[in-house]
Amino acid sequence: MYLRPVQFADSPIERDGEVTRLAGGLLWFSAYELIAVARGARIAQTTLAVSELRAFAEALPAPQAERLYGLAEHIASPRAPIVAGERTLRLDQPLVMGILNRTPDSFSDGGRHIDDDGAAASAGFDMGAAGASIIDIGGESTRPGAEAVWEGDEVKRVVPVIERLSASGTPISIDTRKAAVMEAALAAGAHIVNDVAALAWDERALPVVAKAACPVVLMHSPDPRSGPHGGTGYADPLIEVFDWLEQRIAAVTAAGVERARILIDPGIGFGKSMQHNLALLNGLALFHALGCPIVLGASRKRLIGALSNEAPAYQRLGGSIALALRGAELGAQILRVHDVPETVQALRVWRGMKDAALIGQRG
Repeated sequence: MYLRPVQFADSPIERDGEVTRLAGGLLWFSAYELIAVARGARIAQTTLAVSELRAFAEALPAPQAERLYGLAEHIASPRAPIVAGERTLRLDQPLVMGILNRTPDSFSDGGRHIDDDGAAASAGFDMGAAGASIIDIGGESTRPGAEAVWEGDEVKRVVPVIERLSASGTPISIDTRKAAVMEAALAAGAHIVNDVAALAWDERALPVVAKAACPVVLMHSPDPRSGPHGGTGYADPLIEVFDWLEQRIAAVTAAGVERARILIDPGIGFGKSMQHNLALLNGLALFHALGCPIVLGASRKRLIGALSNEAPAYQRLGGSIALALRGAELGAQILRVHDVPETVQALRVWRGMKDAALIGQRG
């Protein structure tokens, strides 16, 4: 059984018992979509008002009732803040993670910052000044068909930039699936590991993160051991990605990583068709039932081009903003983007509208 928050409300004022706060953030909702699955197929799908959930659960067998109570608790529980050195990042409103690629072949901006450590660090400083709360630094492209990078070269690409940025107190995540790169990046001052393989590609990655006790982003991909774009398709992408992440969270916590330090990413564009991606974006709120902060990385992705006359990556700003705001509307805590100033501005306007609705302003 699964619960997805639906019917979002502008304000909880004078609606006690009718609405529930989503993950301790800026959003409230008045109903759940309840989905029942048996043998891989949906057998029931209905909408329950928030006030009806307990009565519904009490009529179920105990294991199913406990499942629903657990999902509802995960949906409502505030997310633990991210501690990044001397900075503490609260997750009660959407934050921007700026993408800084140190690669010659990334799909969007490959080669832009590959040759000059100082210029790359300056680009990171600029994103922070523009409002990015985290700078996500990567030294290996994950685009389809990209060649694997030797871990030594990856370390040489990312460590000099991390050292420069960390000296200023900038919260940094390292985008890698290699344990050796994680170790070098954390030693250089990175605070978060962002792994497209959810710590499943390198057998040493999970022990490294557990020992470091750092926050980690577990991203879904169909078959992480064969690369982020493997897999053979989905019958029900939303449910199958949820199940995969739920199982991965269980495995990672069993290995010693605290659940409070886990963030999840549904992996938009990784081993998924446009229809799969759209299903995940429309159903994104389901992932709150995992009880972990959601990272949404849809910036400049191929699906934007597919929906806009094959616009190339550098002409996908409008679509990227649309997807970022969709993520904010559904409660994503971190938006991973290339276009930081524009996304920050869009979120500030969105936040202004939310604040006005919350205090009951009219006109």
